[in-house]
Amino acid sequence: MDTQLLKILAETLDSGLIIYDNNFQILHFNKGAEDMFGVKAQDIIGQNFTLDKAQDSSWKSLSMIIYSSLAPTVVRLSETNDDFQVLKIILDNPRKEYETRTSQVKDEGGQIIAFIKLVKDVTREASLLKSKSDFVTVAAHQLRTPATAINWSFENLMKDQGLNVSSREAVNIGYKTSQGLLKIINDLLNVAQLEEGRFDYQFQNINLIDFLDKLLAEASPIAGEYKVNLYFERPPEKEITVSADSAKLGLAISNLIDNAIKYNVSGGRITVGVSKKNNSVQVSVKDTGIGISEDDLPNLFSKFFRAKNVEKFVVGGSGLGLYLVKNIIEEHGGNVWVESVLDRGSTFYFTLPLEHARTS
Repeated sequence: MDTQLLKILAETLDSGLIIYDNNFQILHFNKGAEDMFGVKAQDIIGQNFTLDKAQDSSWKSLSMIIYSSLAPTVVRLSETNDDFQVLKIILDNPRKEYETRTSQVKDEGGQIIAFIKLVKDVTREASLLKSKSDFVTVAAHQLRTPATAINWSFENLMKDQGLNVSSREAVNIGYKTSQGLLKIINDLLNVAQLEEGRFDYQFQNINLIDFLDKLLAEASPIAGEYKVNLYFERPPEKEITVSADSAKLGLAISNLIDNAIKYNVSGGRITVGVSKKNNSVQVSVKDTGIGISEDDLPNLFSKFFRAKNVEKFVVGGSGLGLYLVKNIIEEHGGNVWVESVLDRGSTFYFTLPLEHARTS
């Protein structure tokens, strides 16, 4: 491609484009970068951008972009890769957020000769996201107190032996509805915390077999209400130890079991299986329920997504459960996926690494 055309393309970018060699000599500084950092290309091109420039307030922000280790907050958004990396860089006073994408340029011998850095100012988007998240958090907190009270009232009414059949049925519907409402509220709070980076994890070694036993025992009464049979296909090992946050992992697995119960058929079954696969353990939750269409499968773990056939069976729902599952499992170093046939059932799988786990 013509060099002049490349320059024109670089200048039309909304993002900042900075190119420098392995001695940090600035080779290119487009208009987007000029506007972003208040620095003119003519004042910087050809200069070696050394660390001492960080002491000058007029260069401070740019210094932290080029030398990201100087920034107060850096979040890696890509896999560890020397050739290409994506970072979120957050600066203070004033608060600014940038997303940077840095690529290496190598010669035919594989030696690094330059770096190309694309910088996007995402301060406004981050502010809007935080405002939305703050609203959701406040609203959910305000809703949780009355929802808990309503749920408690229905729970106590269910213990009243003097209710006639129609009243008991109405109370039972109210109780299930209030439980569903509480789950939606808690899902909203969990997602808000996750997206704000406040979904803290406390990892410890747990025996996955005993852990699943406990979760299935807790789910058994609900499965009984839906007339669904729960089975646990135990592995040959008596103990498989993984490093996990028991509360978060419990939330993820309970979501999978809860979905398998709700979207099953009367007299259906759920089978939870465990098996070791190389350096990981694989858990499966298989049901004989309504299944998921092939068109819906790619979006199943997206936020707020609900499969089309689901709403015919269970009204309501946040569409956040599987989004939380995916994030929790990935935070544990695993993967999650699903296989399904419409009207035949689904099997959800997830893995957890065993590198730091003891098995016996």
